[in-house]
Amino acid sequence: MTEQSEFMSGVIEGFYGEPWTQGERFELFGQMSRWGLNTYFYGPKDDLKHRAIWRECYTNPETEWLGSVIQECATHGIRFIYGIGPGLDIRYSNPVDIELLQLRLEQLLSLGCQNFAILFDDIPDGMDADDAKRFGSFASAQCHVTNALLLRMRERCPQVKFCFCPTPYCGRMVAAGLGGEGYLETLGEHLDSEIEIFWTGPEIISQEITVSHILEMQRLFRRKPLIWDNLHANDYDGRRFFCGPYSGRSPELRNLVSGILSNPNNEFPLNYVPLCTLAMFVHNTGYWDARAAYLAAMKDWLPQFTTLHHSIPLDDLVLLGDCYYLPQEEGFHAEALYQTVETVLDPSADDWMVHFHHFREQSSRLKTLCFRLTELRHRRLFYALSRRIWELREELDFLERYVAFLTTRKDPKELFHPEVHLAGTYRGGIVPRLQRLLNRQVDGTFQTTSPVSSVP
Repeated sequence: MTEQSEFMSGVIEGFYGEPWTQGERFELFGQMSRWGLNTYFYGPKDDLKHRAIWRECYTNPETEWLGSVIQECATHGIRFIYGIGPGLDIRYSNPVDIELLQLRLEQLLSLGCQNFAILFDDIPDGMDADDAKRFGSFASAQCHVTNALLLRMRERCPQVKFCFCPTPYCGRMVAAGLGGEGYLETLGEHLDSEIEIFWTGPEIISQEITVSHILEMQRLFRRKPLIWDNLHANDYDGRRFFCGPYSGRSPELRNLVSGILSNPNNEFPLNYVPLCTLAMFVHNTGYWDARAAYLAAMKDWLPQFTTLHHSIPLDDLVLLGDCYYLPQEEGFHAEALYQTVETVLDPSADDWMVHFHHFREQSSRLKTLCFRLTELRHRRLFYALSRRIWELREELDFLERYVAFLTTRKDPKELFHPEVHLAGTYRGGIVPRLQRLLNRQVDGTFQTTSPVSSVP
């Protein structure tokens, strides 16, 4: 491989939830090939044999479809990485468990896979008594297992490559003491130097990954980290998705890490812009303008939004995308809409009528778009969008009714009684009720709605 191709760039199918279909994976590989992304990591948490029952080998039908994925990657010049997560119940000191892991990797090796990842993320922070007695620490135990597997697999395939996901895989986890004292230092010292180490940044979902942060990780790992980027992941919040650009990372990072792999939205059709802009970032040679990349990718995505009777204007698609931008950031037009709504909720605000008419215009555009998207010819795309955009439509409709009430009420103390959005159905259910028990502050802290007595 050339030096450029050694830099891993691509996609992790590593979320919690329903895995992608074969058709979606093959469509992904075509996109990756066109965009110049070179790595696909197979590790969906809900492949039971990836994690929950990792000791069981794949059946013949399962190896057939896994083999077809590996072959399709090879056809497109894409590196295939197979991930396995034994950390839920592995006995690090039990040679039988290492042998079972070896059998699984050999099964994948026979299908043409030469790249593997051993994952110890999201597992209980405690070891079996025999393991603790022998190894003393999580990090030592995990290094032992991973190094042993690499040594055995190299005997069968000298070209084999390994990646490793630590138990504390972000800065906040390390600060909280997950994995034990000196965990990362132990990895850096004892994990085979050719094994790549995954890292998500200062947070699980990092708004920003700085050069200084990565330089510190280089020091601890004694190698360049491999970025597992959860910027566009949405498996932690089923009400949202993220189609904003790849951002919050300086182009300088590309020389400081061994690769960048994105673990994106669960819903494959929603990942066009996130992955397209990741590719732009990887191949960019100057100043990185994330917003410009987003607008260019949105224009490329637009043909997938053909409907039965209407064409979707690009400006409307950008407005919708801005409403589902990034985890800690709304897009420009969505932020402007929010500020406008905040203003019209105060009838005494300056130029209130101007803001009111602007809100009505933006709200009408979005509501109309949400309705038109029900006629998308790309039905998988619509199904991925449907619950989210209908919630947006309902909220806008409610706000329109409420603002109209403000303009017509005669008594300032009169309460708004919505006729359509009924109590118990609108914003109903146990989760919204639980959420209303605490008031979230702007800084992310919470306070109760009423005084709480001291716990005895």
